[in-house]
Amino acid sequence: MGFIAFLVLGLIAGAIAKAILPGNQGGGWFATMLLGVVGAMLGGILGSFLFNASLEEFWSLQTWALAIGGAIIVLLVWGLVTGRKRTE
Repeated sequence: MGFIAFLVLGLIAGAIAKAILPGNQGGGWFATMLLGVVGAMLGGILGSFLFNASLEEFWSLQTWALAIGGAIIVLLVWGLVTGRKRTE
């Protein structure tokens, strides 16, 4: 898969992950793409170690599931790291 295709995959996977997770994660399209690309990379790494799967083809259901799953993990960690502070 080419670099541009990987960026598009990351952007879409990040947007889907934001839609799946409840609450307001904030960030614009660039943050969504960045978190999605990091999530797609994480999903590819975890997929190759745990399931012997990889991110090879853009239109593969396996590729999309790994990318979205990785993006969800990255968004959850990002939410824990940048948790909102309560003001009283």
